[in-house]
Amino acid sequence: MSPVLAGILQLLALVVALGLSYRPLGDHMAKVYSSEKHLKPEKWIYKAIGANPSVEMRWPAYLRGVLAFSAVSVLFLYLLQRVQGSLPGSLGFVSIDPDQAFNTAASFVANTNWQSYYGEQAMGHVVQTGGLAVQNFVSAAVGMAVAVALVRGFARSRSGELGNFWADLVRGVVRILLPISVVGALVLVACGAIQNFSGIHEVGQFTGGTQQWNGGAVASQEVIKELGTNGGGYFNANSAHPFENPNGLSNLFEIYLILVIPFALTRTFGRMVGSLKQGYAILSTMAVIWLGFTALMMWTEFAGRGPAFELAGGAMEGKETRFGIGASAIFSVATTLTSTGAVNSFHSSNTGFGGGINLLGMQLGEIAPGGVGSGLYGMLIMAIIAVFIAGLMVGRTPEYLGKKIGTREIKFAACYILVTPALVLGFTAASFVLDTPSNSMTNSGAHGFSEILYAYTSGANNNGSAFAGLNADTQWFNSTIGIAMLLGRFLPMVFVLALAGSLAEQRPVPETAGTLRTEKPLFTGLLVGTIMIITGLTYFPALALGPLAEGLAA
Repeated sequence: MSPVLAGILQLLALVVALGLSYRPLGDHMAKVYSSEKHLKPEKWIYKAIGANPSVEMRWPAYLRGVLAFSAVSVLFLYLLQRVQGSLPGSLGFVSIDPDQAFNTAASFVANTNWQSYYGEQAMGHVVQTGGLAVQNFVSAAVGMAVAVALVRGFARSRSGELGNFWADLVRGVVRILLPISVVGALVLVACGAIQNFSGIHEVGQFTGGTQQWNGGAVASQEVIKELGTNGGGYFNANSAHPFENPNGLSNLFEIYLILVIPFALTRTFGRMVGSLKQGYAILSTMAVIWLGFTALMMWTEFAGRGPAFELAGGAMEGKETRFGIGASAIFSVATTLTSTGAVNSFHSSNTGFGGGINLLGMQLGEIAPGGVGSGLYGMLIMAIIAVFIAGLMVGRTPEYLGKKIGTREIKFAACYILVTPALVLGFTAASFVLDTPSNSMTNSGAHGFSEILYAYTSGANNNGSAFAGLNADTQWFNSTIGIAMLLGRFLPMVFVLALAGSLAEQRPVPETAGTLRTEKPLFTGLLVGTIMIITGLTYFPALALGPLAEGLAA
């Protein structure tokens, strides 16, 4: 079987698996967030944290819950790393330096999982399982809660109430993420991923010494890393490491985990607003972009020129032979069009255009299908912008799902889409103006520029992947990328929840003959065009200096 055909067949199998999961999982999540009943374990948690899950919150109270919980999480994870050297199960590793501890705490709480350290050489069992893995669950649940709050803003009227943050947080973990993770961990163990609490072992005899490996609860952390679109690897090689991702079957399963909740949330959205067709329109937009990017990535990685490319069947540099080009291309697009950031190949080794596709996927806002929760609310913001543009063209007050999109709503949406570009481009420019940051670049020219642009794009968009040629373990990058991750995560949430509150206060607008039909293919096309135009106008100059220049020079 040719490598191209193998890649296409894996893509088809993935589409079928996602299609089979779409309806049951989407309906289940809609029931979870609409239920008035509380499970007994959930009641214990509410009692422990002193929360009343039955009290409805307006958007300021909901936002305070999000920010307070996340601030405590950052502080806890920071302190856990700083005292690691005194903890049992630390495997002899010392405490983490302050700047790196801050960067890692911000990273995992912001659902980014950017790592400027070697996982197997820095973090012991307690920090990995009691700190990082826990944040993989709760940071994903926070994103889902904010998305559901925005959906309630569309579904409710004249109330301003968006639900209860603590109930949404706990339900997301207990009823959605935990059950899938348990089953998923068993699947990965069956595929060959490790799951233990062993210490450090010396294996084999090599020239100059032995190789050291340490065990860990890898399978359980791997599954929530992908399912929650987190991305931080137990090992430095991430999902290219055989202990995390042993073979082609586990690789396809991990891609499935990355995509299944973000895609299924569109049905949850349709179910909660009372129109499944609206959910299908958002799903179609996500699917068109995802399939288009995947096709482009496979084409550019298979179509390399020169003897080395021809002998290897394509751009095999930086890729695992057990996966091949097709599976690596599918994985890289899935992980950069979501906020996952996990890698089964080195993105820095992609062709110039391939690296540009990964960059552009993140710069879209990671909305196709995007992160767990963040993909849905990011796409709904873009839908509001598209409706506004359509209203301007026909001279009619724009409406979406029965709610008027007025001055207040469009200001919130505009602020949302401006936050991450300002962070990405501002910090990238500062890194080239100052002398010290540029010393971390392994490469010069267009690829060196792409390394730094990729780092801040990944951080501000809460992705976490990186171009491997950049040494980001410096005070400048640890601090600035940490700030970019926190601002890129929580500032947009402020505008999303403010928008949700504004929509929930409105009286529904009856549909008329002049109402834009947002469930039709025409709107899907308008939405895709809006996304590409906004992103292109924002980032094209930077992309022209980096991946486009590198690709054209190849």
